[in-house]
Amino acid sequence: MEKKLKLIWDFHGPDALPTAKHHEIHLKQFIERDQLANNITGYNSTEDMHAIAWMVVNESEMIPVRDALKPHRGEWYND
Repeated sequence: MEKKLKLIWDFHGPDALPTAKHHEIHLKQFIERDQLANNITGYNSTEDMHAIAWMVVNESEMIPVRDALKPHRGEWYND
């Protein structure tokens, strides 16, 4: 089984959570358009005035997705 990575976008400020929620919509559209192997996305508030949106990609898909979408950071994903 191929390793997976969680690509993460950080949002700060009073509108962080709604912005992260909206960003997830675009991540889902990208997954569908580019026919990526995983359809795993999400968003959540990490603390007051900080939220994240994220998507999971296979290691083999990471470089083109990273170059296209410019995530702020990434981490290994364990399902």
